[in-house]
Amino acid sequence: MGSMFRSEEVALVQLFLPTAAAYTCVSQLGELGLVEFRDLNASVSAFQRRFVVDVRRCEELEKTFTFLQEEVRRAGLVLPRPEGRLPAPPPRDLLRIQEETERLAQELRDVRGNQQSLRVQLHQLQLHAAVLGQGHGPQLATAHTYGASERTPLLQAPGGPHQDLRVNFVAGAVEPHKAPALERLLWRACRGFLIASFSELERPLEHPVTGEPATWMTFLISYWGEQIGQKIRKITDCFHCHVFPFLEQEEARRAALQQLQQQSQEMQEVLGETERFLSQVLGRVQQLLPPAQVQVRKMKAVYLALNQCSVSTTHKCLIAEAWCATRDLPALQEALRDSSAEEGVSAVAHRIPSRDMPPTLIRTNRFTASFQGIVDSYGVGRYQEVNPAPYTIITFPFLFAVMFGDVGHGLLMFLFALAMVLAENRPAVKAAQNEIWQTFFGGRYLLLLMGLFSVYTGFIYNECFSRASSIFPSGWSVAAMANQSGWSDAFLAQHTMLTLDPNVTGVFLGPYPFGIDPIWSLAANHLSFLNSFKMKMSVILGVVHMAFGVVLGVFNHMHFGQRHRLLLETLPELTFLLGLFGYLVFLVIYKWLHVSAASAASAPSILIHFINMFLFSHSPTNRPLYPQQEVVQAMLVVLALAMVPVLLLGTPLHLLCRHRRRRRRPTGRKQEDKAGLLGLPDASVNGWGSDEEKAGGLEDEQEAELVPSEVFMHQAIHTIEFCLGCISNTASYLRLWALSLAHAQLSEVLWAMVMRIGLGLGREVGVAAVVLVPIFAAFAVMTVAILLVMEGLSAFLHALRLHWVEFQNKFYSGTGYKLSPFTFAATDD
Repeated sequence: MGSMFRSEEVALVQLFLPTAAAYTCVSQLGELGLVEFRDLNASVSAFQRRFVVDVRRCEELEKTFTFLQEEVRRAGLVLPRPEGRLPAPPPRDLLRIQEETERLAQELRDVRGNQQSLRVQLHQLQLHAAVLGQGHGPQLATAHTYGASERTPLLQAPGGPHQDLRVNFVAGAVEPHKAPALERLLWRACRGFLIASFSELERPLEHPVTGEPATWMTFLISYWGEQIGQKIRKITDCFHCHVFPFLEQEEARRAALQQLQQQSQEMQEVLGETERFLSQVLGRVQQLLPPAQVQVRKMKAVYLALNQCSVSTTHKCLIAEAWCATRDLPALQEALRDSSAEEGVSAVAHRIPSRDMPPTLIRTNRFTASFQGIVDSYGVGRYQEVNPAPYTIITFPFLFAVMFGDVGHGLLMFLFALAMVLAENRPAVKAAQNEIWQTFFGGRYLLLLMGLFSVYTGFIYNECFSRASSIFPSGWSVAAMANQSGWSDAFLAQHTMLTLDPNVTGVFLGPYPFGIDPIWSLAANHLSFLNSFKMKMSVILGVVHMAFGVVLGVFNHMHFGQRHRLLLETLPELTFLLGLFGYLVFLVIYKWLHVSAASAASAPSILIHFINMFLFSHSPTNRPLYPQQEVVQAMLVVLALAMVPVLLLGTPLHLLCRHRRRRRRPTGRKQEDKAGLLGLPDASVNGWGSDEEKAGGLEDEQEAELVPSEVFMHQAIHTIEFCLGCISNTASYLRLWALSLAHAQLSEVLWAMVMRIGLGLGREVGVAAVVLVPIFAAFAVMTVAILLVMEGLSAFLHALRLHWVEFQNKFYSGTGYKLSPFTFAATDD
């Protein structure tokens, strides 16, 4: 089978890398992404490994890159994507990159510091000029003191008792939200012996740090006495006020204001030159940073991979172990040969046996990636286990469509997915960062098939936005019923509901060519008919799906050499499943084909027959479907019950017998078998069965002891899980019926409560056109929000559960781990 149906064969290889060419070889392997390195220094601390100094240098460079990237983002610029694929640079280039980066970072720090200093100085000059030009001076003559009369003179006449006191001033600016508290505190601390004037600036000033416009309150305080002046200065310092010198003479203030304005203009010119130089430095950062980031990340990844290698005793080469797909071994050899040719030495790779389970490698493309993701979300498959993804490509969209069957809704989903598929190569679509969009875009092919299958099942259900369509002529004729049943006017007046009798000649002309006959949408028992149809359809699909999962387990048993499980597990499981629930499917299909319209009234109940089958009884009122039905049913129940002890005891007894035969072999024979096994080139491929088989296999030194209690316990759990799971899993498939009916009824309610009311509001063309616009808009929004998004998500989750629990647990363990090759692909992206 191909790699999509089963994981690829993976081998453990040992690489001998000459010290001079080790960096080049690992770098080339990172570009190809062929191998997954194993850590041979797991017991060595990360600080004691050989290339820890180089890793630290790369990490220091990454910190510098982060600083430069933040500065570029702070300036509102965008880093361009590096052009082309950049290889990992030689180790000697690390010093050059480090010097250029450090020089740019230091230059950027200096320019940023100068710019910040100039901005602070300019802000101080602007605040000082605003304080001097705010006009507090002329108001001092008319300002009033707290608690004094308005006509009291501001200054005492010369020669008075206070002739030695001198009026002092404190001027500055404070943030607006601090001004009221500052004013109250000044009044209480100075007991009113001051004159304070506060005024808000008309034009906001740019904040020196954030660069955003900020408003300020300027103040001018006049006071007497040195002690009050000390209090005022301490209070303004506590409020982080900007205090500036204030001259008493108006002429001097004007001269100072002109000087401040001139200094501000000069400072703005210097700041402009600084910002232009800063833009030049950032331009150089934009050119250097993207390629340097990619190169340093690759270099760091190479050194981390080299730290996982061990050093030979002669210190002339590094020894590495790696997992590699068997089909990639020639490419690995060629890459090592080309990488080490320049150094005059050759790197060697050879395959070695391993007792560890290899990783799982399944190659995917754009189409299969989303389906493989569904399987891996349950668990990564065991090495070379049957992969459910190829079958999920068909079964998952189909089971979803069974619950979501509607031509209109499926077509909308299909067109949405088709638009994403057609635009998948556009850079803007790939670069979108919205998480919800990325989720939809990643599953675009899954949505495409889900919508396509929903259109198919919608035609089967004959539903398009909950409305039936007459693609073909109906198979029922009302005219024949009216002509042959004698329906008079009086009879029609008394009976509002009429029943079509298929036994009357000409009433039923034959089955509808495809899907449900549209006449059922007019029937009063429409819901009852669909209930019966979809419930039986769900049981049939569920039994077929589970049986297919059991059959897939055959390929696992054959591949892992566990042929005894075919007779001791697979055959009893199929017998138990098909003997009980497969027989139920047979009864449904037999009744569909055997019971005609003439005998439909007296048709037996399948449910009663199935209950009587387990009770070994019969109902006199429920006639059998075929002769000797009770005997056949009793034999099937006995056969199914007989399979339970086979499932419970067969495999453990076989393993115990095989274990005893191995222990009775001569010692020489054991050593020969062990040597032969270790000599196989594909020894890492065989020997991974179930847990009890691994317990009974050969270890590296001696044959492991088989613990009977563990084997019997494991098999008992498996038997109980399967037998009870057949019952619960079959009932679980009834969610197909329930969600299908729920979707149909929600569509019907939405149509009846919105569109039907809107269509009945206006009969005239103009009125109908005006009314239908908002009605149709509401119908479209609710259709997308409720039926497509909510119902679609619900059907998706239920289909996911049917595959994980009901289907995959029949053959899929999901206990493996992925092959994670050493690659630079993520770094390039």
